[in-house]
Amino acid sequence: MSIQLSSITKTYGTQKAVNNISFAAKKGEIVGFLGPNGAGKSTTMKVLTGFLQPDEGTVLVDDIDVIKNSIEAQKKVGYLPEHNPLYLDMYVKEYLQFHADIHNISKDTIPDCITKVGLDKESHKKVGQLSKGYRQRVGLAAAILHNPSVLILDEPTTGLDPNQLIEIRALIKELGKDKTVLLSTHIMQEVEAVCDRVIIINNGEIVIDKKLVDLKEDKKQTIKVGFDYKIEEQFLQRLANITTIKNNYDNSWTLTFETEEDMRPKLFDFAQEYGLKILELNSENKNLETLFRELTK
Repeated sequence: MSIQLSSITKTYGTQKAVNNISFAAKKGEIVGFLGPNGAGKSTTMKVLTGFLQPDEGTVLVDDIDVIKNSIEAQKKVGYLPEHNPLYLDMYVKEYLQFHADIHNISKDTIPDCITKVGLDKESHKKVGQLSKGYRQRVGLAAAILHNPSVLILDEPTTGLDPNQLIEIRALIKELGKDKTVLLSTHIMQEVEAVCDRVIIINNGEIVIDKKLVDLKEDKKQTIKVGFDYKIEEQFLQRLANITTIKNNYDNSWTLTFETEEDMRPKLFDFAQEYGLKILELNSENKNLETLFRELTK
């Protein structure tokens, strides 16, 4: 495993920012790391980078103990923080040369890195002359310059326009082919578009850790329907694949089905067959955003 956290706890004063969390991630995996503000995401990422030491637990990056050997572990990690720290008066190439010197690596890696993040046409400019999207690319270039095996990205697309969003997401997917990527974001669509797996943290504890494909395979389908005429529950049991029936009030019902088939057309057919009119029809299927709200409210 490229990342392995075991029983990590971190306390600030009397507040437990992270409470006994454990997870692992492997090469070629893009993991969405989600949670409300104050949930413990930033603390966890700072522990992973060696910036903070946990009160308890162990952290391994490429089998290197981050707590005991933080310098060696940091060589394996590329980190793009939420507020991308850049020297605006430096030229793009100059800034990346500065980072190459910090990592004590050859400057020969810079041209390839510039191309990889799509900065070729902007590399002659000062960082301060670049748009928000291109500044993010400079930050990404600096994060991958030393070819880390682990990439930690904290809100990498904040403030980008729709075109820049698509480009940066595509870049993250490409980088994730041969690295372990931990992506922290508040944008659920971003996770669904880029990630293989999602971890949700709340109040310092992991509340879910699942592959996205497993979340999407949930066959339960919930539909809220209102008719123009009061009917009995037994009448609705004639519907195929129905598992639960709940009367909300008067002629309003919440129906749960166990099937991948969209049951809304079937409900229209059912109503027509029995001379009913549908006054309300809402699908309440859980997506990632709904799940996030349920687990973190």
